[in-house]
Amino acid sequence: MNTATEAPVRPSAKPAGRPSMADVARLAGVSTQTVSRYFTGVGYVRDDTRDRIAAAVEDLGYRRNQSARSFRNQRTNLVGVLSMGPINYGSAEALTGLGLAARTAGLTLTITQMEVERDDPGFRADVSQTLEHLLSIPVDGIVVVTPYAGVEDLLRDRMGASTPLVTISDRPETDDAVASIHSHEVALRGTRHLLDLGHTKVVHVAGPAGRNEAHERTRGYVDAMDAAGLEPVVVDLATDWSPRSGQLAGLRLRPGDDFTAVLCGNDEIALGFLSGMATRGFRAPDDFSIVGTDDMPAAAYFSPPLTTMRLDFRGLGVHAFSMLQSELATGERARYHAGDPELVVRGSTKPVGS
Repeated sequence: MNTATEAPVRPSAKPAGRPSMADVARLAGVSTQTVSRYFTGVGYVRDDTRDRIAAAVEDLGYRRNQSARSFRNQRTNLVGVLSMGPINYGSAEALTGLGLAARTAGLTLTITQMEVERDDPGFRADVSQTLEHLLSIPVDGIVVVTPYAGVEDLLRDRMGASTPLVTISDRPETDDAVASIHSHEVALRGTRHLLDLGHTKVVHVAGPAGRNEAHERTRGYVDAMDAAGLEPVVVDLATDWSPRSGQLAGLRLRPGDDFTAVLCGNDEIALGFLSGMATRGFRAPDDFSIVGTDDMPAAAYFSPPLTTMRLDFRGLGVHAFSMLQSELATGERARYHAGDPELVVRGSTKPVGS
């Protein structure tokens, strides 16, 4: 006698009242535990089984009871984000990455933007008040996007160790859970590109003082010049990351006499520098070579198109969120992570004498 294993018989009618996880399991022909694994992502579920569960969820119009689930897990599925300082290209992209990662994980971000300077008299009080607000919501963890050194210590003093904290900040390698774009390496590679082109009079138009990124980029530039046996020259006029800061430097320096190449703190500063030079009749790359930092979308359309160091700020936000997720899942503190910058060569640089 031949026998055959039959596929589960799918009920033809929706259950009375609100469908449950057990109803989904019956319709899909699987156990309730399998449906739970499907929703939580913990444990293996075969692709064909996932398809049946998804179809059952759609047929029944099933929605998970998030409040009950959060109560059982003592989770809110909320992640707090504290972003400090004026919004610029890098911080905006990092926030975008955090948002993308949160949506993929099915979590919600609550974002607070503080346009506050580190040396403002009320800085510590403002940060503490904002932190208390996030913790009172409450949130499962916090991501801090900050250009200022020492903020992590202030936050940990207020938070204790119970709430996971990941920082997006440009700091040298540390034991803290920090996601960094590695600005030291950025400036090191950008300067070496100019040195490889034969330039020996390379200046650095730095970003604003008191910012981790500006400090690390200056340090990388100085290290590259020292390694080449050349004298570093840092132009430290910036009060912010805007083109105005670069223009100030562009109105003061003279190509040939003062420099033949320049590394700028970011692309906007490079734009201002190009503008300042142009008003005096000097243009890159004929009169000087110039390298920016960031590879913001407009950099390819500068005149000339800007050679720059590409930084994946959005990917940094995604990675920072994964660091927080890992700590929430395992209880293990996330490790320091540094992004890998990429040199993008365009028309603003050329070899000396060409």
